Amino acid sequence: MFGSSKDSLPTASNVGSPIHPFYPLGVDVVGYLANKWSVATLLGIFLGGLLVLLGLAWASVSWFSPRLRKLDKLIILWFILSGTIHFFFEGYFALNHTRMGAAQDLFGQLWKEYALSDSRYLTSDPFVLCMESITALCWGPLSFCTAYMITVNHPLRYPLQALVSLGQIYGDILYYATSMFDHYHKNLTYCRPEAYYFWFYFFFMNFIWIVIPGALLYQSIKATSQAFAALYKMSNTLQVNDAAKKSSINGHVKTS
Repeated sequence: MFGSSKDSLPTASNVGSPIHPFYPLGVDVVGYLANKWSVATLLGIFLGGLLVLLGLAWASVSWFSPRLRKLDKLIILWFILSGTIHFFFEGYFALNHTRMGAAQDLFGQLWKEYALSDSRYLTSDPFVLCMESITALCWGPLSFCTAYMITVNHPLRYPLQALVSLGQIYGDILYYATSMFDHYHKNLTYCRPEAYYFWFYFFFMNFIWIVIPGALLYQSIKATSQAFAALYKMSNTLQVNDAAKKSSINGHVKTS
């Protein structure tokens, strides 16, 4: 999983037709067709589209809420990015999981490139399919909703931010755990042996959705805690003032 081995690459003698580059060797990828576009082309189109989207989002938020803090604007961009990937990219997989091997559109080819680090995306793996479906249906729309709540400074901003972030962290941990369980317990490796497929595709690209949501979850918990602390302080102050007022009234009555 962590090193490269030319002797372990698929060949016509050890893998059935059609030959494909995915692991474990011999895994059944229905209707596999090699990608038509290069990795550079796929990433260039995908990242270029995301940059345009985020640029438009930044301009729109700056126009709509000019006094919004820069940090909040960056958080909005994060949730727009997450919502786009969850709803459209991962939603694409959930809808097209049975034909991923033959897909030649942009998202299909991108998924086949990523699947070099996790072939479960080409075999309708039950866990991956369920996890990605929940992500697309729940965390996608809620990410967009959270971005809006931050833009308008809505009271639900922090509860939604915490909910989405916790969901992202939970899904990622399960994603890692199921793959590692199969690797170490069942001796099933879904990732090619070249190190960058594991460390960049599988580990790093998913770890981002643990680090940033973790920071946002902490921010939400801290803000919620401070809000309740302020509420309790205000409530106690009102109770003390009310008690003092009643005592003053009672004293005045007795004196009279």
